[in-house]
Order: sequence, then C-alpha cells, then structure tokens
Amino acid sequence: MIVEEKGMDDVPTPAVAVNFNNGQVNTRRGIYEQYHHECLGWLRSIEFFRQENSYLKNRLSEVVDSSSDKVFLAQAEHFQNQFIIKDEFLDELRHDVNEHEKCLDGKILKKDICIDEQTIITQKKLRDQIDYLEKDFTDLRDKFNQYLRINL
Repeated sequence: MIVEEKGMDDVPTPAVAVNFNNGQVNTRRGIYEQYHHECLGWLRSIEFFRQENSYLKNRLSEVVDSSSDKVFLAQAEHFQNQFIIKDEFLDELRHDVNEHEKCLDGKILKKDICIDEQTIITQKKLRDQIDYLEKDFTDLRDKFNQYLRINL
C-alpha cells in the first residue's frame, strides 16, 4: 500500500510505501521529521496540562481551607486523588515521549531512510495517549468546575 502526498507540481509522490518486509517500512526521511515535530507539540501540550493541573490543585486547596462540610471534603478528596493520578500519568507520558523523541533524533542524525514498524506503532500509541489525555483532562476539569459552582 502506498500513501501519497502532493508534490510541488501537484503530482502525487509516494510518501510511505507500507511494506513490512523484515520489519522495515520504506519511507522518505521526512516522516521522521514529521514524527519529531509531532512529539515536540505533544511535549508542549503535556507542559500545558501539568500547569493546568497545578492550578486546579491550588484552587482545590483554597476552597477546602474554607469548608468544614464532610460531604464537600469527601468529594474534594476524590478530586485531589484524580489530580495526583493525572500528575503521574503526565510524568509517565512525558518520559515516554522524550524517549521516543531521542530515538527519532538518532534516526534523523543517522539519515536512516527506512522506518521500522516499532517506530510507527510507538508513534500511534503516543498519539492515542495524548488524545485520551486531552479528552479525559477536559472532562475532569469540567466536572471539578461544575462541582465548585454547585457547592460554593
């Protein structure tokens, strides 16, 4: 299967020839560079979510300090646990993206023109994890803000 992209003269040129002979996929070097830029974007997104999570934890601390209601505090503890879990997930994801980025940098420096199946699989796995993070974090933030609107 050939994945095509338009060249400068609008003539389709093969971007990736998907042929997993011996665990290799024939490609142009540009796919590594694209993966590299995608990883840099992910790292910026992860940093944004780390900052946002920190902001939410600080906000939680502010509202907990002014409440003594047991039900309110129990729900606050639930959100605190969720924020801690998000911190751990963000740290692990940042580590995984950095490791993958190092691998990509090595392939770019070696001018490797074949992309291996594992690189494609890892890139897709990380992409899926970033998509999950964006949706899940947004959902958590929305629930937390709704909780505060209702209970304050």
